[in-house]
Amino acid sequence: MKLIPYVFTLLFLLTSNLIFAQDEVSITGKVIDKDVNQPLEYATIAFYSKQENKIVTGGITGEDGTFDIKVPRGTYDISVEYISYGTKTIPNRTLIQNTDLGVLGIAIDAQALGEVSIIAERTSVEIKLDKQIYTVGQDLTVRGGTVSDVLDNIPSVSVDVEGNVALRGNDNVTILINGKPSGLVGLNSTDALRQLPAESIERVEVITSPSARYDAEGTAGILNIILRRSKLQGLNGAITANAGYPESAGLSGNINYRTGDFNFFNTTGYNYRESPGNSFTDTQFFNIKRDEDGNIIEDRPDTFLNEVRESNRERNSFTTNVGVEWYINNTASLTTSLVYRNSNSDNTSTNFSREFDSNNNLTSTSERFNPEQRDDKTIQYSVNFDKQFNDNSQHKLTFDFQYETSDEDNRSFIAQDGSNVERINTLQTQDNILLQADYVHPLGESSQFELGYRGSFNEMDTDYSLEFYENGNYELDTDVSNNLIYRDYVNAVYTQFGSKLGSKFSYLMGLRMESSRVTINQLTTNDLQKKNYTDLFPTVNLGYEITDSQSIQLGYNRRIRRPRSYFINPFPSRSSPTSVFQGNPDIDPSFSNKVDLGYLWKFNKFTLNSSIYYERATDVFNFISEATGDYYIRDINFTINENEPDFDNITSQYESVIPVIRRTPINLATNDRFGFEFTLAYRASKDWNVNGNFNLFQSKTEGIYNNVDYGAENLSWFFRLNNKYTLPGKIDWQTRIFYMGPSEDAQNKRDGMFSTDMAFSKDLFDDRASIAFNVSDLFDTRKRSMESFTPSYISSSEFQWRPRSYNISFTYRFNQQKKQQRNMERSNGGDEDFEFQG
Repeated sequence: MKLIPYVFTLLFLLTSNLIFAQDEVSITGKVIDKDVNQPLEYATIAFYSKQENKIVTGGITGEDGTFDIKVPRGTYDISVEYISYGTKTIPNRTLIQNTDLGVLGIAIDAQALGEVSIIAERTSVEIKLDKQIYTVGQDLTVRGGTVSDVLDNIPSVSVDVEGNVALRGNDNVTILINGKPSGLVGLNSTDALRQLPAESIERVEVITSPSARYDAEGTAGILNIILRRSKLQGLNGAITANAGYPESAGLSGNINYRTGDFNFFNTTGYNYRESPGNSFTDTQFFNIKRDEDGNIIEDRPDTFLNEVRESNRERNSFTTNVGVEWYINNTASLTTSLVYRNSNSDNTSTNFSREFDSNNNLTSTSERFNPEQRDDKTIQYSVNFDKQFNDNSQHKLTFDFQYETSDEDNRSFIAQDGSNVERINTLQTQDNILLQADYVHPLGESSQFELGYRGSFNEMDTDYSLEFYENGNYELDTDVSNNLIYRDYVNAVYTQFGSKLGSKFSYLMGLRMESSRVTINQLTTNDLQKKNYTDLFPTVNLGYEITDSQSIQLGYNRRIRRPRSYFINPFPSRSSPTSVFQGNPDIDPSFSNKVDLGYLWKFNKFTLNSSIYYERATDVFNFISEATGDYYIRDINFTINENEPDFDNITSQYESVIPVIRRTPINLATNDRFGFEFTLAYRASKDWNVNGNFNLFQSKTEGIYNNVDYGAENLSWFFRLNNKYTLPGKIDWQTRIFYMGPSEDAQNKRDGMFSTDMAFSKDLFDDRASIAFNVSDLFDTRKRSMESFTPSYISSSEFQWRPRSYNISFTYRFNQQKKQQRNMERSNGGDEDFEFQG
């Protein structure tokens, strides 16, 4: 099939505009796949003049398949082309006035199908009013990796050493799969993101200014992960195998089979990984006893604790997503899918402790061994119905139903100095039902009205038990063990309206109302608490196209951060005898208002995408550490409160007396966050491209709790640089450099963190296969170092989740060749394409 290169078409567009601008008509229309009635983005429309024996002008379709092209008055042969589709020709069409060609349907060309690529070579970036869409291309540094690795390469997103995801430095991020909460994320999103293979991702939507269509949860914004799914006729797919050191191995694949009115799809992955880690902590305890007003009534000599921890985590995980799409007719489809995820891990950690008195004399040593077993299983079933009206893909009604159930069992046995001391079991089950309906109605050629409903009904049962080993038996600690049932029911309705005024200005405005009912049922104490609140969440998104190469976007939205179940559980859970976490049942939701101003500029071989943002949050969550008044006597494995009558007599007999520290969430008054970020891409040649992302943000928190001022100001930043170059022999070489700047809050000060990844890749077997080798954390510097300051102690620590690692992967594609698609993409701008759409 003959293709018209995009760059050639755009050249004719520019020249024709200069010559015929004074005598043009507007030609509009829409290009669709006539088999499934879906719009085709980037289809090419060309106008050929027999009189001049050349193509006079042309253009490409937008996301909704529509086009609007200025054409000099005359008679033309009009051709519509799209890669892998047959060409549609309208011969001898005389155009002397503005004309709507209507809906132009084209079908797949079976002969060209074998040359089509499904897996993109580039990483493209599409800028919309309410989000940025990053199509995941051949990012070599994540080959054989996980979703967590992919997110760590997306601009504006950062992933710390423990796998926690943050957007612009804010960790309150909502993560969706295919636009909805998913069993692929499960109870523990951090662990789940490390289990889903990177090859299963098609694109990631970074939504920093969500419209009213989206759930209001997540003050930082939303990350929407879209999984690969092909709709081509016939059988196609890909399989990837990988292995690495420290020991890791995986096998994943995706397959699609389209026949007639049915499309069957499946993504499956198995992963095994070992993650050795280490940490150390030095702590100085002040041992000060205060009264209720904070005055010192007893000042005992300081003591010191040195802890070194070595850990190893072994994880096996299996994930599959299987489903079928049924195209009922040209305007309706039904999709059903089943997600099954099963993972288990054996984690062991050994903690070596040494205690010193005020004169730095060693008073005691101990060794704490903690083997932990975790089993995690999730099943999710979903149904989607899509109905289009009047052969218009933008006028539609969709229904979604989703049911998910998850179980996570976490069991650990702790031995102190070779003797069994305690057993901890945490059993969690979660059931979630999601109902959603959305209706979209175009109004005229440039406006759109939308309304919808969403209901989310979540129930989580957490059963926590702590048992001490005494006299040959385990005895239940009834002061700590508890059973909590947490229910969170959210009903939401929304409406929004968007329009484009002229060819330059676009807007999208909406309003969402969410009604929340929270029930906290503490079965252990028969304590039942209920909280109900209803709130409005307005959104405004504006866009203005200054020139063909410059545009600006302005967004405003109001968001909410709801406390999770473990934020609320008043029973303490222990990570060690001297450290406990205790929820706060009185904690309230936090609300934020955010304004975001973005600017996009494409000039020569450079593309700049920048943003300035401001967010103000009220009742913000803050985790504080404070003394409980309890002291742990290591010599006899006994905890005593400082208010006990014989406290001084008992503790004076032992040298190893350590205060117990509690960590708990509280509501503070306000948080103001200012930020600036930019992404700069440079395409030097077809063999070399480089892009960098920089984010600078300042956070100011104000608030007092229990007569302690927890206000703090923090200025931090992170920087990411990607460089990709094609070496002789067509070997691709990619290097990624990342630096997270230092940060601090009221009680903690964190050092900066630097890391480097490097990868090499080569295509084989006429581009049907690829082999890649990558090194993660090349210089073994990805470590978290921090200092903590409280009235009871100060400490310094360093933590490394996983040392430098190596991975080799092999991918084989069937009916997914890359050659033709690569040529198309390179003619269209290379590895980094930015497009603004209203």
